[in-house]
Amino acid sequence: MTFRTKLLLITTSTVAGTVALATGAVSLWTRRTFERMDQERRQALVRQFEKDLARRGREVVEKVEATAKADLSLRAAMEAGRANPDLSLLLNDARTLAEQQGLDFLDMVQPDMSIVSSAHWPARFGYRNDWPQPAKGLEETGAFLTRVAMAEDSAVGLAAVHSVSAGGKKLYLLGAKRLDASFLATLGTAPGTRVVLWLSPKEVLDATGPVRGSERLAGLVSEVVQSGREASGVVQWTSERESAEAVQALPLTSGGGVLGVLLVGTSLREQVQLQRSIQWTGLVVGTSGILLGLLIGLWTTERVTRPVEQLAAGARRVAGGDWNARVPVISQDEIGQLAQAFNTMTSQLIEQRDRAIQAERVAAWRELARRLAHELKNPLFPLQITVENLRKARAEHPEAFEELFEGCTGTLLDELKNLRTIIERFSDFAKMPAPQKEDVDLNEVVRGVLKLFDAQFQRETGPRIEMKMGLADQSLHVKVDREQFSRALKNLVLNAMDAMPGGGTLTVKTEREPEGVAVQVSDSGQGLTQEECERLFTPYYTTKRHGTGLGLAIVQSVVSDHGGKITVSSEPGQGASFRIVLPPEGEA
Repeated sequence: MTFRTKLLLITTSTVAGTVALATGAVSLWTRRTFERMDQERRQALVRQFEKDLARRGREVVEKVEATAKADLSLRAAMEAGRANPDLSLLLNDARTLAEQQGLDFLDMVQPDMSIVSSAHWPARFGYRNDWPQPAKGLEETGAFLTRVAMAEDSAVGLAAVHSVSAGGKKLYLLGAKRLDASFLATLGTAPGTRVVLWLSPKEVLDATGPVRGSERLAGLVSEVVQSGREASGVVQWTSERESAEAVQALPLTSGGGVLGVLLVGTSLREQVQLQRSIQWTGLVVGTSGILLGLLIGLWTTERVTRPVEQLAAGARRVAGGDWNARVPVISQDEIGQLAQAFNTMTSQLIEQRDRAIQAERVAAWRELARRLAHELKNPLFPLQITVENLRKARAEHPEAFEELFEGCTGTLLDELKNLRTIIERFSDFAKMPAPQKEDVDLNEVVRGVLKLFDAQFQRETGPRIEMKMGLADQSLHVKVDREQFSRALKNLVLNAMDAMPGGGTLTVKTEREPEGVAVQVSDSGQGLTQEECERLFTPYYTTKRHGTGLGLAIVQSVVSDHGGKITVSSEPGQGASFRIVLPPEGEA
């Protein structure tokens, strides 16, 4: 069977299968779209409830504050603060004050939480107030949710606390508004949505009153109560699919406990009906798709096979070692994108080969540095002992060694110090740690490095170096080890400044490129020859009179460890430019 025939059969089958999959996908997409819209509506209602709760809370706070400022409250505080108070005189004060301010609950309590007057349960006189308190205790100034015990049951209220001081003692007023069906009726709900308030298994309310079949909410409510976090689920009220309702549950908490649960539900009736319609439509369209697939297959096979043959020929050239192989891009469709991807792949293969060679070179030089450091450290200690013994001999017989050995030993110790410095640089290069990458803004790293050299750029005496900075306007986020990469940039800046002993211009630029982000450090110094550019990153090679030759080798090592590439371009007498290209964020 030829490729064309296979492709025709595959295309026909694919079209028919695609129609079936499209039907399922549309159905799935529709369901998810409805779910997302329902979720957004539920979240909007939740946020509206939170706003209304906050507004009601401010109203409660204002009412309790107004209650505390009333003359009756002040007289009650004065009576409670007496040495031998007659608290029976205050028995009905709380009810009077609650009626004046429209509060459903109001307790007057002493600092030890004993009730001196209760508006909603006068018989609690002398008992301890057991409202769950806010985290900050009675000094809390904002509104909070609490459960209020009543004679036959309990209720959830939005409460606030305010104190009244008289005679050096305080009387606390705890007032609250009840959360009930009337509160839910004030929430604006869209068609097909409703808000349910679960306060206890026996008290489940919506805007119209008690909710029938509320036991179906028990599982979702239990999850919210146990976790203390929002939860969502689907509640099937009857055996019919159209009766399903998506519910978002929000815990109403206070003092670390869950006092109630707010449930926002949206009907799934429209979603179920639309899915049924899509399924029937898909059945009809699927039959037509088989016939359409035959026609499309004939056209597709001719269009696809020609560029595929070109891709196969290009792949054979790459397999034969020709990594510069390219195929023509004759369209912008998937086949054209495949050809473009092939061309990109061959370009990346060349780049990765160069990068691998560079990394292998760095690894080889690290091994050389390690061995050299090991070999040179051995004679250091005997040499130092010898010098110290010579100095000791000179101290004991100054008449014979004073003039000769003082200069020799001083010079020898200086050279030993220089030798140790070189060995330490090699050792640092050999044990370069793996980068600890983090997401950073390349522009911020560059600014931080250049700030270290402000004093050199701003000095008024001696050769002056002018600093020019051309950073990209937008943030350039990359994943690098901030310390290692800053050290590499610092080495490049120091090299540029050393290349301009008589002064000049130092230019630092950053920009975004198709292959990543780039930073370029340029100087206006004497420049480098082509041979020097090729050997510049070789460890222990240096063009300076005094230098270890490890600075740029370390820079290359850091860049290589970050998956990047560093290049240098220079001409004698025209300065030099070092350019680092790092992969985009997430590919390092």
